[in-house]
Order: sequence, then C-alpha cells, then structure tokens
Amino acid sequence: MQKNFLVAFGIGLAIIALAVGGIFFMQRGDRMELPGKILKVRTAPLDDDSSIAVIDFRITNPSNILFEVRTVTVEMDDNQGKSYLGQPVSEMDAKRLFEGLPVLGQKFNPTLIMRERLGSHRSADRMIAARFQAPMALLDGRKRFVVRIEEVDGKSFEYAER
Repeated sequence: MQKNFLVAFGIGLAIIALAVGGIFFMQRGDRMELPGKILKVRTAPLDDDSSIAVIDFRITNPSNILFEVRTVTVEMDDNQGKSYLGQPVSEMDAKRLFEGLPVLGQKFNPTLIMRERLGSHRSADRMIAARFQAPMALLDGRKRFVVRIEEVDGKSFEYAER
C-alpha cells in the first residue's frame, strides 16, 4: 500500500513540475527587455558656450511585446562627476544640422522619436542628436554619455558609452 502511494505521489509531482516548467517556457518572451549599445559618438561646437552630440546606437527587442517609445534623453557625465542634460534635436532639425555642420559627417540612421515602435524580435539602428549648454572641450573630455529610452508603460532602459 505504501509503495503504491509513493509511486502515485512521484507521478503527481512530476506532472506538477512539467506544468510549472511549461508555464515558464510559454512566457519566456513576455518580459520587456531592450538590450542595446552605443555604436558611435560625434561632437561639434555650435558656438563658444554650446555644443552638439550625435549618438548612433543599436537596440533590439527580443520579447514578444511591441515596444513603443515615450521619451529619449541624453545625459553627459563629465570627469568631475557633474551631469549635463542634453536637449534632444528633432528629425527635421537633425537633417539641417548635418547639412550645416559637415564636420559631423553623414547622417547614417534615422532619429529615434516619440511613439516610434519596435516590433517583437527586431533590431534597429537609430541616432539621437542633443544640444548641450557646454563648450566643446567639456564634451570631448567627458567621462561618458548616457542615452535613456522610456517606454510608454513607464519602463526605462539606459545605454552608457564605454
């Protein structure tokens, strides 16, 4: 009698373990992640007290969920630990910026804008241009740039320059 109980108990545990494992397996893509990295950073002076930074980056959406951008911000950390928040430049102004400042080179990627969507299991190369109220020497001597992308549901992702 005890042997039959142990066999039935073992089979029951195995079935429960398989069910729990199946649930985890089926929901593996339902968690929003957005891995990415900064590919290239270009800077140029606008005047004596302000500069522009153009940051090209790659983002990937490995989940099963559509990703929609709410905001994109750029922050610069200098070597003294002070942070400067950049003012993002629109796509139209970015086109004019590249025409007016040939030192930046060519515009490789479209600007990541609000409400842009990145489908599930997709990658995209994008850029963000930001104006900083700081001289060019401060941008060139920076510690790093940090790009923050916030999703419409409130989750935020950061990509730091290495």
